[in-house]
Amino acid sequence: MSRPNILLLESIHATAHEEFARHGVAVHTAAGALSEAQLVAALRGLPQDVPLLLGIRSKTQVTPAVLDATPALLAVGAFCIGTDQIALQAARERGVAVFNAPFSNTRSVAELVLGEIIMLSRQVFARSQACHRGLWHKSAEGSHEVRGKTLGIVGYGHIGSQLSVLAESLGMQVRYHDILPKLPLGNAQPCGSLNELLGLADFVTLHVPDTELTRGMFGVAELAVMKPGAALINASRGMVVDLAALREALERGRLSGAAVDVFPSEPAKAGDVFDSPLRGLDTVILTPHIGGSTQEAQANIGREVASSLSAYLGTGSTTGCVTLPNVDAAPLRSGARILNVHRNVPGVLSAVNQLMADSQVNITGQSLATVESIGLLHVDVPLRADDPKAQRLGAAIAALSTSLRTRVI
Repeated sequence: MSRPNILLLESIHATAHEEFARHGVAVHTAAGALSEAQLVAALRGLPQDVPLLLGIRSKTQVTPAVLDATPALLAVGAFCIGTDQIALQAARERGVAVFNAPFSNTRSVAELVLGEIIMLSRQVFARSQACHRGLWHKSAEGSHEVRGKTLGIVGYGHIGSQLSVLAESLGMQVRYHDILPKLPLGNAQPCGSLNELLGLADFVTLHVPDTELTRGMFGVAELAVMKPGAALINASRGMVVDLAALREALERGRLSGAAVDVFPSEPAKAGDVFDSPLRGLDTVILTPHIGGSTQEAQANIGREVASSLSAYLGTGSTTGCVTLPNVDAAPLRSGARILNVHRNVPGVLSAVNQLMADSQVNITGQSLATVESIGLLHVDVPLRADDPKAQRLGAAIAALSTSLRTRVI
C-alpha cells in the first residue's frame, strides 16, 4: 500500500516534517495560504486511494465546500491554537478528525504581552521612534514602573492564567474576568463584571476566543469605562476590538497607549500591504500576528500536531481531537483494528457485532465513544490488515447506513 500523504501549508515548522517522516507519511508543501479553489485543487492532486491529511495554520480556510470536494480527506491539523478557520461542524458531520495545539505557544504569547506592558509603561516605542527620527526625548514624564500597577486580564484561560503568574512576579496586582468560574493562581482576584475590571485596571489585556459573544465586545462603551490613562492590549482575535473607536480614544488622550497583534483583516502572506486605523500612532505598538511566533512555540506546535495526526493514522487515537470523541487508543500488539466513525444513533454496535458474528471473526478488543451526533468505534481483530477477510469486514461495516468513515489499520 502507498504511503499516507499530507499537504502542509503556511510554512509549518520542520519538526512536523521530521515527525511525519518518522511515521512514513509523504509530505507535500505549498507556499503560503491557499484560496478555497486552490486548496481543493491541491488536495485533489494527491493520491485519493490512501489516507489524505491536511496541515494548515491560521490563514487557510477549510470550508464545507472544501470538505465536500475532497471526500478522501481523513484529518486536518491546525498548527496553531485556534480552529476558527475550520468549519468544525461540517468536519464532524463528515467524520473528519481535526487536531490543534491549544497549549504549545501559551508561553510565547504571555511573554510578548508582558514585554508590551513594560514598553507601554515606559513609552519605549514612542521614544524609539523619536530616536529614529533624530530626536532626543530624554525625560521621565509619562514613564512609569509596572510594579504596583493593576493588570486586568479578560479571559483567564491558559494564556491569561500564565500571564497572571508572570505579572505578579513583577509586583503587579492582577484582576481577571471570565464568563466561567476559574481558579485564581497566586494572588490574582476575579472581578464580578467586565466593567468592574475596566474601571480599576491600568493595563487591560484580552485573551478570549473568536465567538459571537466576543466579536466587537470592545467598542466605544467599553473603552469609555476604562480607567483614564490605561492601556489596552489585544493578542487574542482581530474581531474583538473596534479599532476605529480605539484610535479615537487614543487621540483624545482617554487611553495612554495600546498594543495590537491581531486584526479584523490581515494580509494573506508576508510582503502584502498591511493597513489599519491604528497606523501612524506613536502610542500604539503594532505587530503582525506574532504572539505565538517564536521558534520554540512553532517547534512545539509542529511536533504536537504532527504526533496527533500520526497517532490517528497509526492507532486511531483521537486524544485532543476537537471534532471526534476522544479515545486514547493503545498501539496494536498484533492483528488489525477497524475504525468506524458513524452517526450516533441506537443500534450501531449491535449491527457491527452482527457482521462480526456472521463473518465468524473473533473480537480481541473493542471500544465505543460518542460526542454529540458522532460515534467512534474501534474493533480489534486477529487478522492482518491486508487479509482479504479483514478488508471484506471493513467494507461491510463501511456499507452500514450509519457509517461516515471506516478504515482498517
